[in-house]
Amino acid sequence: MTNHEVEKLKDYFQQNDRTKEYSFHIAKVHSVAWSCDGKMLASGSFDKTVNVYLLDSDKDRLIREHTYKGHTDSVDQLCWHPSDPSLFVTASGDKTVRIWDWRSSKTIASISTKGENINICWSPDGQTIAVGNKEDLVTFIDFKASKIQTEHQFKHEVNEISWNNDNDLFFLTSGQGSINVLSYPNLKPLDMLNAHPANCICLKFDPTGKYFATGSADALVSLWDVAELVCVRTFSRLEWPVRTISFSYDGKLLASASEDLMIDIAYVESGEKVAEVKCETPTFTVAWHPKNTSWPLLATIKTNTIAKERLAPSRSLVSLKSHSAIYK
Repeated sequence: MTNHEVEKLKDYFQQNDRTKEYSFHIAKVHSVAWSCDGKMLASGSFDKTVNVYLLDSDKDRLIREHTYKGHTDSVDQLCWHPSDPSLFVTASGDKTVRIWDWRSSKTIASISTKGENINICWSPDGQTIAVGNKEDLVTFIDFKASKIQTEHQFKHEVNEISWNNDNDLFFLTSGQGSINVLSYPNLKPLDMLNAHPANCICLKFDPTGKYFATGSADALVSLWDVAELVCVRTFSRLEWPVRTISFSYDGKLLASASEDLMIDIAYVESGEKVAEVKCETPTFTVAWHPKNTSWPLLATIKTNTIAKERLAPSRSLVSLKSHSAIYK
């Protein structure tokens, strides 16, 4: 069954290929993410703004709903509330975290932090926002109170942060190539996994909770069993440091990208290549659409434009930068 499914996916990606490009920001796009219901896409940019787009699936296009202003420096990362599709949060170099409701043009909360913020995530239960800054300080914010709960200073480079799907562990990747596992909410060190011999850059959990993946400066993607905390396989088709990874809505596909002029799409259970999506420029963010629609989407960032590229009828992908796409 696995071989049949892989071959079917390969055929879809080979037979369908069409691109549409959109230009919405006036400077480099840093982050892109889907709302939990998959109806909205948000992008944050060096131009200090956030755009939110409505996905019009009937006409196969993105419609910009609003441009949000308020940050005084680059919007480096953003993410949506895990269960409320109207809320998203942004992290900026202006040392603030802002919470937004896409239905309103104004910030609903702004929290001042101690440094220039570069990464952010929302806990699976929706109660806490974690933000990391350039000084490797991770700040935990109570969402409802819009106040800082606690701060944790790390003595090593912190790259990406994430809760596990059960909300009881907190993970981060380090400049030492390790994955650090902490208890939550106590933030007590539990384990340090020696994942890569070089800088461990990115980290993502699959929607099923079975695996998480990391990408490294050694150009490898490693797949880990969540329950056992052991590496089960690696993906080695990229040649440059892996900047971004993302699982499909069902956890069956893993997209990874870098300065390589392609996005690698792999079948998770076997590691086999399903597709190689050609790009004109490096890709720094990918994000699969979170729902099983007739054409799931993957958002990717490259420059200041969005393109839509149709691929397999059972998979879709949207990418931001100089080459963004929807693969159908």
